[in-house]
Amino acid sequence: MKIFTDLESVSIDRGRSAVTIGKFDGVHAGHRAVIRQLLDVAARNDLSSVVVTFDRHPLDLLAPGNCPATLVGTERKLELLSSTGVEAALVVAFDRAFADQTPEEFVSRILVDALHAKVVLVGRDFRFGVRGTGDVDALRRLGDENDFTVQLIEDVRLEDDRRVSSTWIRELLRDGDVEGAAGLLEHTPTVRGVVVHGAARGRELGFPTANLSPESQGLIPADGVYAGWLTDQGVRYRAAISVGNNPTFTGVPQKQVEAFVLDQDIDLYDHVVDVEFTHRIRGMVKYTGVGPLIEQMNDDVLQVRRLLA
Repeated sequence: MKIFTDLESVSIDRGRSAVTIGKFDGVHAGHRAVIRQLLDVAARNDLSSVVVTFDRHPLDLLAPGNCPATLVGTERKLELLSSTGVEAALVVAFDRAFADQTPEEFVSRILVDALHAKVVLVGRDFRFGVRGTGDVDALRRLGDENDFTVQLIEDVRLEDDRRVSSTWIRELLRDGDVEGAAGLLEHTPTVRGVVVHGAARGRELGFPTANLSPESQGLIPADGVYAGWLTDQGVRYRAAISVGNNPTFTGVPQKQVEAFVLDQDIDLYDHVVDVEFTHRIRGMVKYTGVGPLIEQMNDDVLQVRRLLA
């Protein structure tokens, strides 16, 4: 997949393109359905398939206090988009200049001049331009003026008629339901970060852990202990993962992610790793001493082995 981060560098292989636009946070089942439709339209009309997305959530600029936590960082989002088979992604810097564009400027600069759009696929609630003044009707009018058509995308809904959305996935992760979130994402919830030095309590207890930096990317699930995987330099290891502030000890920073890699003795310090959460084993518990904690940790590891066998 080609990745463009500025309009001047965009090159379209087939001259004209089929385009869809969105935040694509998590690249979940709903997003994947949109991209399948995009790929179908592009193939039938001999067009390049292009996704337009943003370097951050628009609310991070427009209303920071209301901006939700992102499910994945931009790097991971682009990896997931690439896995769908889309040919190109334009990552727009959502800054004040971009936010202040009129609908006409947005269409002219991005869809017409840069992407040479022939078909644009959007949802019914699509808004664009300064203060969201452009809607689907405006996009259709501008399409008539600039030789592109607009196709509406229907929401992906489950049997209970709830729409698949990033908001729903955030709710599941905040409840620790990583399996439910994975079902909606169509991939495993993952946090990416640098391994940093911790207090070494895990090593003292016989369970050395890889501690992720607080600046890690990806939405961390609810406090508790999870089975999952740690991937370092392309190699995937089984891991027992702790999320939280470890209430048995004082002075531990809030919302730490610590991964105990099973059956390995490897130096991960300063490595950028992915930590995947596949199953929640239990919530976080405060123990009366080190002995009961070690006993519980041994049981946690046994459960991880069983779940990931």
